Order: sequence, then structure tokens, then C-alpha cells
Amino acid sequence: MAEPVFSLHQGSTPLLISLPHVGTQIPSEQTRHYTERALRVEDTDWHLEALYAFAKDLGASMIVPRYSRYLIDLNRPSDNTPMYAGANNTELCPTRFFTGEPLYQNGMAPDATEIARRTTTYWQPYRSAIDAELTRIQAAHGHAVLFDGHSIQSELPWLFEGTLPDLNLGTAEGKSAAPSLCAALTEVLQSQSDFTHVVDGRFKGGHITRHYGRPAAGWHAVQLEMCWKCYMAEQPPYAIDPARAQRVTPVLRALVHTLIGWRP
Repeated sequence: MAEPVFSLHQGSTPLLISLPHVGTQIPSEQTRHYTERALRVEDTDWHLEALYAFAKDLGASMIVPRYSRYLIDLNRPSDNTPMYAGANNTELCPTRFFTGEPLYQNGMAPDATEIARRTTTYWQPYRSAIDAELTRIQAAHGHAVLFDGHSIQSELPWLFEGTLPDLNLGTAEGKSAAPSLCAALTEVLQSQSDFTHVVDGRFKGGHITRHYGRPAAGWHAVQLEMCWKCYMAEQPPYAIDPARAQRVTPVLRALVHTLIGWRP
């Protein structure tokens, strides 16, 4: 029997947390296609499942993939439309590191048939599970909130200029969630002084936020892109830093409490 491509914890509140880039596995039959460097999956959203573990105790649902974004990016549209026009983007099945170098051995990048297979095998089950969980949550609570959690290196010239703010809240420019929820989350960020922040800056929310954020229908979605330096080392082996993690956790807790406690 095939192993599941994600795990889903069902909670008791209106909140679902999605962590689409925490997976680290690449199927053994695929590894020969990648460069040796790619098999170290450096562009993973490291340690987020552990960092947000407290949210389960608060009653949040959580969905976590098993496989690496290098296999397929669960936060991209299945038609591979670029998420950020005019900027460098990684694809549905990425072919480059965040530094711009190729992930695959020469001539080994996936073709259209392989991309379609990966979409059916990995992308569709994850996204269908989000649909089903948001539907269940809304039936139970009258509305559903989706929090899409991400993390990234603070300096990546191939993707953006300069240094990224520590905490990057994305609301699809206010379209993916009710104004009162966006305002409440912004207030949380503004009320602390330990971390720099921006709302709808370079990262406005990926496809999960944009697709599932349907405020008029009772589904509200936001994304948080957090710099690694807030909680971990930005160099291999990308170890979590307990002191840094302890410092940022109260901010994350405040955001999660707000997401759970908010009502339309």
C-alpha cells in the first residue's frame, strides 16, 4: 500500500494551517534525475511543523506534506501560471534553486507527462484535502480560516532585492480575507518591536492563499512568509536555534490566537 502524501490533523476551531513546503522526501526512483546538491532540499521551509505544533493544542487543524517542493510545488497553480509577474519565479515542478542554478541533471527535468503525473499523485490530493477540510470547518463554525505558513532565507538576489523583512503577511492585497481579519493580524505585527514586518510586500500570498481566500463565501486565507533568521541558522545544516525560536513564538501564538478567535 502506498504511503500517504500528506498528514492531516483535524482540529476543533475555524482554523486550518497549511505548511505546503515542509516536506523533505524525494521518491527513490526520482533521485537520479537531480543534482547531488538538490537532494539536500535546501529550499525547504525548515522546522515549521515543530514551530507551529502549539496550534494543534489550541484546536487548529493542520495539513503537512511528506514530499519536497523540488518534486512539486503545492502552492503553485496546476497550469503553472507565474505567481509574481515580472519577477523570477519557481515553477509547479521547480527546475531551479532559489539561487537560480539548475536542480536537475542535464536533460533530466520533468516533461509534460511527468508533470501531469506528479500533479495527479501529489498536488491534487493535498489540494482536495484542503477543500474538504475547509468545507468541514465551515459547516461546523459558519466560516473557515486558512493560514498558509512559509519560511525563507532572508537574502536571495535571484528572487528579490535586498533583505526581506522578518515577517511578511500576504492577503492578496486585501482580497483573500475580510478587512477586519487583515486589520487584526496587522495590529499583532505592529504591536511588537522585535521583528520587522510588511503586509502585501514582495510576498502577497501564493496560489493557496489566492485560490482559497473567498471572503464572500465564508473562506478567509492569509499567508505568512517568515525569514529563517527569526528562528534558525540560515546556513547548512539549517539547525533550529532554540533561543531565536523562543523569541518569535509569542508573535506566532498571537497571530494564531487572532485567527482562531476572529469572527466575521
